[in-house]
Amino acid sequence: MEGLYTATPTATSQPITEIPLLILVGVTGVGKSTTVEALESAGMSFALLPNRRTLTDEFIIRYLQEQNGETVAPVKDRAQRFNFTRAYRRQHPGGMAHVLSRLHIEPTALGDNLLLFDGLRGENEVQHAAELLPRAKFLVLTASDFTRIQRLLGRSDSFDQIAMSGAMTLQLDPAIQALLSEAEQQALTNWVMAGDVDIDAVNAKCQIVAKERNNYDPDAALAKLQSTAPERTIHADTEALNPAQIADLVLSHF
Repeated sequence: MEGLYTATPTATSQPITEIPLLILVGVTGVGKSTTVEALESAGMSFALLPNRRTLTDEFIIRYLQEQNGETVAPVKDRAQRFNFTRAYRRQHPGGMAHVLSRLHIEPTALGDNLLLFDGLRGENEVQHAAELLPRAKFLVLTASDFTRIQRLLGRSDSFDQIAMSGAMTLQLDPAIQALLSEAEQQALTNWVMAGDVDIDAVNAKCQIVAKERNNYDPDAALAKLQSTAPERTIHADTEALNPAQIADLVLSHF
C-alpha cells in the first residue's frame, strides 16, 4: 500500500510499536502466501507491509553494502542473502524484527485495516519481535521439511509412489538426509526416476530447506513464542488445516 510506512518519522506517522499488527512466522514452503490469500477471501480487512524480501533489500542489504563501501546492487543468491542477514543480526540483534520495529506507519494510509507483515523467522527474530512489538500477534505456520520440499517442487501428493525395479536413493547431502526419512528420500527418488522432477531441482529445493532450518529453526521459533507470548501466539499446522480453516482460526482471535 503506497505511503503506508516510512523509515523515518513524519509529522503524522505513528511508531509501529503503537499499532496492532499481525505477523506471519514461518519458513519457505509452509504456506504464508496461501494463508494471506485465505484471510482476504475470509473477509479480513488488512494492509500488507512489504514482504520480508523487500525489506531485506531496502534496509539490510543496502545498509551493509553502503557500510562496506560496496556498490548498492540487488542480491538474488539465497546463500549470499543469508550471509547478509546473518551479518545484520550480529550488529542488530533481532535482524528483521529490528528493521520492522523501526518503521513508522501513516494512519491515513492504514485506515481501519489491520496491519499485516509476512513474515519473521527463527527464534532470534521472534524473541525480539515479542519484546519490541507489544501490540503484535503472531501467526506461526508450520509444515514438515518433506512437505516443504514437496511444495517447492510443485508436487500435490505427498507419497505418490511409483513402482520401480529395485530401490534407489538420491545422493543427497548428509545434512539433508538427516531431515528426511528413508520413505521420504525414496519418494524423491521415485519422482526423479519417473521424470516428474529434475534432480537438480530436488537438490536445490532440499538445500533451501536445510539452509533455512539451520538459520531459522522453526521448532525453536514456535517454542519461544509459546513460552514468552502465549496469549499473542496462534499456531497453525498447514498440513492438518486447510487455508480456510486457518483463516477462521485467525479471525477468532480478532
